[in-house]
Amino acid sequence: MKPPIAKKISKKLIAHNDQRIDPYYWLRDDKRKNKEVLKYLKDENKYSDHWFKENKVNCNEIFQDYKKTLPKLEESYRTDIDGYKYFSTISISSEHRKYYRIYKNEKKLILDVNRLAKNKKYYGISGIQASRDHRFIAFGEDKNGRREFSIVIKDIKKNKVIENNRCSSTGGIIWNKNSNGYFYLKKDPITLITNSLFFHRLGTKNKDDLLVYKETDNQFNLSISTSRTKKYLFLQISKTEANEFRILNLEEDSFDLICFNKRKNKHLYYIDDTPDEFFVLSNKNNQKNFALYKTGLNDFSEKNWITFVPHNKNELIEDFLCFKNFIILETRKDGLSHLVQINKKSKKKSYIEFSDTAYTAYLANNLKYDTKSFNFVYSSLKTPSTIFSQNFTSKKRKKLWQQKLINHDEKLYETERLFVKARDGKKVPISLIYKKGTDLKKAPLLQYGYGSYGLVIEPSFKMSFMPLVDRGFIFAIAHIRGGQDLGRDWYDQGRMMNKMNTFFDFIDCTKSLIKLGKGNNNKVYAMGGSAGGLLMGTIINLEPALYKGIVSAVPFVDVLTTMSDESIPLTTFEYKEWGNPAIKKEYFYMKKYSPYDNIKSNPYPAVLVTSSLFDSQVQYFEPAKYVPKLREHSYSKNPILLKMNLIGGHAGKSGRLESLKETAEELSFLLKLSAKDS
Repeated sequence: MKPPIAKKISKKLIAHNDQRIDPYYWLRDDKRKNKEVLKYLKDENKYSDHWFKENKVNCNEIFQDYKKTLPKLEESYRTDIDGYKYFSTISISSEHRKYYRIYKNEKKLILDVNRLAKNKKYYGISGIQASRDHRFIAFGEDKNGRREFSIVIKDIKKNKVIENNRCSSTGGIIWNKNSNGYFYLKKDPITLITNSLFFHRLGTKNKDDLLVYKETDNQFNLSISTSRTKKYLFLQISKTEANEFRILNLEEDSFDLICFNKRKNKHLYYIDDTPDEFFVLSNKNNQKNFALYKTGLNDFSEKNWITFVPHNKNELIEDFLCFKNFIILETRKDGLSHLVQINKKSKKKSYIEFSDTAYTAYLANNLKYDTKSFNFVYSSLKTPSTIFSQNFTSKKRKKLWQQKLINHDEKLYETERLFVKARDGKKVPISLIYKKGTDLKKAPLLQYGYGSYGLVIEPSFKMSFMPLVDRGFIFAIAHIRGGQDLGRDWYDQGRMMNKMNTFFDFIDCTKSLIKLGKGNNNKVYAMGGSAGGLLMGTIINLEPALYKGIVSAVPFVDVLTTMSDESIPLTTFEYKEWGNPAIKKEYFYMKKYSPYDNIKSNPYPAVLVTSSLFDSQVQYFEPAKYVPKLREHSYSKNPILLKMNLIGGHAGKSGRLESLKETAEELSFLLKLSAKDS
């Protein structure tokens, strides 16, 4: 069977007197109903299925490994809210979770997502939120993967859905104090940018919902949260380099929003309250790694901010949480996450100690303000997620919960943390895991990366990659620039006009690992998704012979065309991440690396590209165009495959087992290539 051939229709794209020709532009169909486009996507799926079958790729083997690892019944941590304990379970045979509540020793099933998902091709929820009086639960409902959630309200006592607000929301809500209404955020129907805050009163029609705030600048996006004391709703209006908070007093009937501090260029700040004061995390005065300030509850103008924790150029403050007598900081130092306990009165600082060389730790389930201990999640590449409680004064630590896995023994694995030199001399961290006894020089190497938006790929436990590790692979995470692993400056050095550093770092990490004897240079593979798919597309244009196989999931590969079109979802919100093509120098810089624009005659490696028709983050037509163009220009005999979910979103199909099947397919592809390369 030969791969499908997409027809060519030349589309001229002209900007700054520069002309690009896109022969596959016709594959874009915003309504997703064009019969010719859908037929082509189905033909690509048939070809990929044929390749897997012809090459005897047994995806079920890895999928069964997952099922052998999972317990028959898995239960989440029980979160105590006002004496009500909320938790969820999922069985080995089910796709979705069941949500429960315990009150006065009575256990009650409050939501079975499996029942809601029955006979639906796609179904996902955004999580549940109990009303303040615990009479109702709210959850966001998504039926196609586009992340445009309806908001469903269920009466727990009556066990009955009483409302379905089809409002194209983010899925999250904040209940008002009386539990008779809620605030929610609505998305623009075309750009999908979150730009409106509404209030809905139970029992009324959604056309009567009150518009509380509308953002008119399409470079900003909205998010909402509740303050520490639950007194305030926080509305954050943000873009990459600037933001603004507005606060609404939930204890009053007023819908007036008060601006905490006006937005200004290159100023980012984050706030939370205590009964006595506000705390502000801010990068003002070019303090890139942020400082922590405090100010009064009524007069919080910037001139009144008092420094509580000063800026440190070697340590990024990522977040903070207030308790009655202490503040816990989440920081990042030397590329690793840290928890720092600070006494409010004395300002004495102490670091929470961890023993692993590569790990992640972060705060979770700390609903009580006046308490003697705090909770945090700990995980490493070999240690499943574990929730601990630690006493503020005695430092005694207690395990509260751990992710259950069958037959997982962390003593069988070795983890490492390395720093390697990039071509400009910067030291880039890499986290590794492999099975003890593995011949590292002969072992296949799978390197994973992302490197955008300041996001960190944590060296936490990743069950999905363990089948490869158990089969002798080295799994490596390259903590490249574009993330903020080594502070905010690490992020700035990998975005906008510095984006090439991201790609060079990843390539240099691979070459350094091979030189250090961490992997067989004939069995080097790479994987990334979304912006990590952009990374995959660029590295094989730069170094087509270095990698033997690539998995590129929902890849953002047509950077220049997408960023030039404001009608494409989320585009304007990301100008300060990639650049604005209307600006000439930014246009030509993006053109240097945009994967689709830089495909040329090369011996490209084997590539598996995955996507979903209803992906809201990276539109399906980017990978759909990318595959035929890559195939056309590759003169190697390596397969270039496209797997397109015809239902589903950015995270693929809905349901845990369906998701694991997709991951098993990706890993089986690499396993097959590794066997061929032997």
